[in-house]
Amino acid sequence: MDETADVLVLEGRVAEVGPFLDVPPDRLAGVEEIRLEGKWLTPGWVDMHVHLREPGEEYKETVATGARAAAAGGYAAVACMPNTRPVNDGATVTRFILERAREAGASRVYPVSAVSRGSLGEEMAEIADAREAGAVAVTDDGRPVASSRLMRHVLEYCRPLDIPVISHAEDLGLSEGGQMNEGALSTMLGLPGIPAAAEEIMIARDILLAELTGGRLHVAHVSTAGAVRLLREAKKRGIPVTAETAPHYFTLTEDLLSAYDAVYKMNPPLRTARDVEAIKEGLADGTLDAIATDHAPHSVLEKDTEFSLAANGVIGLESAMPLILELVREGLLTPMEAVAKVTCNPTRILGVPGGALKRGEPADIVVIDPLRRFVLNRDEFQSKSRNCPFHGREAQGRALRTVVGGKTVFSRM
Repeated sequence: MDETADVLVLEGRVAEVGPFLDVPPDRLAGVEEIRLEGKWLTPGWVDMHVHLREPGEEYKETVATGARAAAAGGYAAVACMPNTRPVNDGATVTRFILERAREAGASRVYPVSAVSRGSLGEEMAEIADAREAGAVAVTDDGRPVASSRLMRHVLEYCRPLDIPVISHAEDLGLSEGGQMNEGALSTMLGLPGIPAAAEEIMIARDILLAELTGGRLHVAHVSTAGAVRLLREAKKRGIPVTAETAPHYFTLTEDLLSAYDAVYKMNPPLRTARDVEAIKEGLADGTLDAIATDHAPHSVLEKDTEFSLAANGVIGLESAMPLILELVREGLLTPMEAVAKVTCNPTRILGVPGGALKRGEPADIVVIDPLRRFVLNRDEFQSKSRNCPFHGREAQGRALRTVVGGKTVFSRM
């Protein structure tokens, strides 16, 4: 809803919502009153695509530091990808991540299980066991599921489990060895390119498999105009497919790679201005359901090196909010539409609680000052890593307070 109202939180849940709530004094004993004139109060934001690196690469990020970074960015919950070491391909690592998240006491963490054992793309992982342990989706993110047969079986298998299959859409036969978007600029820079078709071919395949099986398909980190077109057509045909993009794909273009700065190296790569406009159109018309950060922490060891050897990925949990709010200031999205991309839409796709300020829902809340101006400074981030492509950018709109289950887990107030 878009109105001025009061929200009463009791025992970790939303108890009442409405303008000028008349609450008996005895019900308010010990309740803190927070006045928020001029601010937004929204459901806690949900990032359905992050990499927390634990177990195995704790020098880049841990569940605890990632959960704190999420809270600082206004995210009450994140879903973490399974490409850890060892890969999260069953119940054991899923339980480990959930335990680490409980110990951290910051944002909620929802583990995502691998599609295949070890994410090797050869045989199906123990998906049912992972689901029972708390996994909310499956993916081999970081690598595509190259086998159409395996992808079909997983879509069929996950139907009765009622969990989405998240597609990392990449045809390795076209992309392998690529360093940036394929085009005139990659030729000029002498860097092997990754064509848009590498993404689009796999999205087309997965859409057809979703149509065949009726399985729930979710497409991660959409970056091309052709991908948006394919998804738009699939939705018109009633195929059960949802999709996300990330702030860097509607904000940055391949031109930034002209200086061979590896902070802008990612997969899928930054594309052209035409692709950026198509992504924005996909967000505006609902083709792209969610905005996720694809938060991918790396240390200087992986990023401050020769471009061809540098790792793919950028961090985004603590820089995303003002970039998303830019879409509102541009008139591309209404405030309600923008908030939906990071609240009720991802919770609906993942089938997790939250995403709404309704009576009985968990009190996952973020207070936002949409007018707060500041400069994005990676050295002030809660994340362990510093590979932020927006460092030094002037920004507007910031999370002031993040509440999870009625408990304040981060505050700038």
